[in-house]
Amino acid sequence: MPAYFDHAATAPLHPAARAALVDALDRLGNPSSIHAHGQRARRALEDARARIGASLGAEAIETVLTSGGTESINLAIKGLWWARNRDAARPRILTTRAEHHSTLDAVAWLVDRQGAQVTWLPVDAVGRVDLAALEQELAGDGGADVALVTLLHANNEIGTVQPVRAVAQLAAAAGVPVHIDAVASYGQLPVSLHDLGVAALSVSAHKVGGPVGVGALAVARGTSPEALLHGGGQQLGFRSGTQDVVGALAFAAVADELVAHAEEAAASQRRARDEVLWLVRHHAPEAELRGDDPDAILDDAGTEVPARLPGNAHFTFPGSQGDSLLFLLDMAGVSASTGSACQAGIPEPSHVLLATGLDEATARGALRFTVGAETTAEELAALDASLPGVVAQARKAGLSNREVRL
Repeated sequence: MPAYFDHAATAPLHPAARAALVDALDRLGNPSSIHAHGQRARRALEDARARIGASLGAEAIETVLTSGGTESINLAIKGLWWARNRDAARPRILTTRAEHHSTLDAVAWLVDRQGAQVTWLPVDAVGRVDLAALEQELAGDGGADVALVTLLHANNEIGTVQPVRAVAQLAAAAGVPVHIDAVASYGQLPVSLHDLGVAALSVSAHKVGGPVGVGALAVARGTSPEALLHGGGQQLGFRSGTQDVVGALAFAAVADELVAHAEEAAASQRRARDEVLWLVRHHAPEAELRGDDPDAILDDAGTEVPARLPGNAHFTFPGSQGDSLLFLLDMAGVSASTGSACQAGIPEPSHVLLATGLDEATARGALRFTVGAETTAEELAALDASLPGVVAQARKAGLSNREVRL
């Protein structure tokens, strides 16, 4: 059986989500219709919204259902930027070069087409934002032209957790809203709109065992982003379009599981992740772990949180090409990743690693293993068996563009 170490790209469908999905497929009625079928669909949808919102530390009225993380992020960034520029010129967006491409590309579009400006906040060697630089950008009248701050909660490639509470406190003092991309952290860390103190928070269902094509944007009361989609005015005007009752119910089922078993799931992920760390260090002692220390604790504005995602193990292999390692592992029945699946197939060094100060040659040797609570001993054994030969053959191939021959 193939071994799967790419949960950050998409997680296996959770049994609870599968059962809810199958059961909901026979539901009839548009939730915007006023007849009995429509109202039954509406009740089911609003129940699902409340359950999803609860997993995000948000009220139902603050929970906007979307088609996934990309839409949620675009709605938050573009919507907040447009809203903040309604009555005053606030062109600047504060973010880092280590963000997911959903953020980077949305920001680039606003710069190219809407006259936005971006200030790149530096990150350190583990990818964590420089709080002093953020404070300086927001200090005094310097923050008067800032539309929003947008950051990952935890980096999707190297797993480093950002000090979101501290960021939110600095931004709140300057009256600037914060959007957090929690797509990678949802299901691994506590994610709460109100506890983190942010204006908007984006997640995606398929990263936690829900179906693809479903996501959510939690928007704090008093925050009114402009709409990205127009039509029927559903979801308080933030997002128009017929709502996906089936997808919402499947998402809600796995959200219930997250609320009930979050600590247990994170502990299982951590055990599997630590086994991966040991295996890589044992078979490739020259490999270097990227991102923060797996055992480190981040003191985020007085709240202790893990400094790294419990399911993430990201290495660079000196003298080896990440693509070679990926290909050889795949041939051995082990699935891993060189970075974000959204950039798969593009032979470029990770922009995240470059942002942390690594050179291109080092960044090209990246390989990411991500695990889930359901990662098995058999999968770990398959990785153990395949790694020695894979690492040896990748070293032989080196950093050239030659084809790897089996």
